[in-house]
Amino acid sequence: MPEPYIRTAVPEDEEALGRLDRAVWSYRHAVRPREQPPYEPFFDDRFGPRDHLVAELGGRLAGYVRLGFPTPLASNAHVRQIQGLAVADEVRGNGVGRALVRAAVEEARRQGARRITLRVLGHNTPARRLYESEGFAVEGIQPEEFRLAGEYVDDVLMGRRL
Repeated sequence: MPEPYIRTAVPEDEEALGRLDRAVWSYRHAVRPREQPPYEPFFDDRFGPRDHLVAELGGRLAGYVRLGFPTPLASNAHVRQIQGLAVADEVRGNGVGRALVRAAVEEARRQGARRITLRVLGHNTPARRLYESEGFAVEGIQPEEFRLAGEYVDDVLMGRRL
């Protein structure tokens, strides 16, 4: 399979990103219930196209990563945080997630960040392995932070220097 093409999102991606987000929803990575119609816009006042990198594979949108600030504090402005990552089910295992994580790291570096962090649910083993293979280390665990589908799930905090 060819390498995914990574680019910054544009407003015209909104519908496709919303569909992708709804298609891949799972308590493996989501802490909010499945969204129901009428659907909220994918882009909002907090996260717009400029905050998303998208992956295209074979001319189709195959995934995205959302990169933002962990807090609004000036004292924390040197850190970026991956605040969402989604890959279409039909292309998983083809390097799309890895390409998006690497692109997010490079974008954070380009923006002058010194660190990049993320939160991942403890039971999401594939995502945790991907992040670890890209240099992220566990920096903290909040035990049983969420109750999802009747089970308590840890919130795992990961990060790395840039």
